[in-house]
Amino acid sequence: MILDKEEKFKVIFDKIKEKQSEQNMFNTFLDLYPAEWKQLKITFSKFNRSKQFGKTIPLPKPEQSLRKEIRAWLKKQ
Repeated sequence: MILDKEEKFKVIFDKIKEKQSEQNMFNTFLDLYPAEWKQLKITFSKFNRSKQFGKTIPLPKPEQSLRKEIRAWLKKQ
């Protein structure tokens, strides 16, 4: 979960000079917010370690999760 994602996506959107695509926003997010990206990966890793055998709750990988959020944000624009 990304805190203040609306603000962050807006900053990224304004910062990109070329075409504002999902891939460009993803790459720029990694450059501008490495701490948030690291936290997403840590959360995913902790979740995977805490799962009990036979009781799985699907959690998308951090890449998929971030791309999904970017895609949803771009559709609103």
